[in-house]
Amino acid sequence: MLKSTTLKFLTDLKKNNNREWFAINKARYDAAKSDFHQFIASLILKASKTHPALSTLEVKDCVFRIYRDVRFSKIKVPYKVNFSAQLKEGGKKSGKCGFYIHIEPAGNASFIAGGYWMPEAPVLKKLRQEVEYNTADFKAILNNKTFKKWYPALEEHKLKKAPKGVDPTHPDIELLKYNSYVVTHPIKTKDLTDKSLEKTLLKGLEVIKPFLDFLNTVD
Repeated sequence: MLKSTTLKFLTDLKKNNNREWFAINKARYDAAKSDFHQFIASLILKASKTHPALSTLEVKDCVFRIYRDVRFSKIKVPYKVNFSAQLKEGGKKSGKCGFYIHIEPAGNASFIAGGYWMPEAPVLKKLRQEVEYNTADFKAILNNKTFKKWYPALEEHKLKKAPKGVDPTHPDIELLKYNSYVVTHPIKTKDLTDKSLEKTLLKGLEVIKPFLDFLNTVD
């Protein structure tokens, strides 16, 4: 579980997203960051027992910086208002898809997720081909009772028409219109400080593994 002080820092940061406030509260940030890193370290250790590919990961391979790159963004606030990490073979910079953890207490905005978010065109083309060639296997994963309970549906990021080069009469054309292949599961803010949080995330990782394995057949 995470400390309530960690969540309080993120909540306060959302209300005071500027460099002056952050500098004054740097000690609070350091404590919150340490708490999150310790949580991820424990998660990696326990997850690697059933997911050997994660055993070589270090925390630095998984967590994302809180500092935003505002150079090309219309939103100029300097900091993210969440802590996040991604567990996957090779770390967050590898080309594979993995298990994403997003901690954002304000507005109950925390969640876990997995898959490919807006991949580049060559990767997306390969993903669609994989889904097209192995539609039955992919649908079996999505429709699995336990999977569907945790991850009800693919996130709705899709084209209105059939992608270029794809037969619009394909019986599963709707699955081939997606620009992202991502599923999510919400985490309530009250559960972030519960002792069961780690167990919940480990279960979420277990359930999502077949989905990630399917997508990771694309190289």
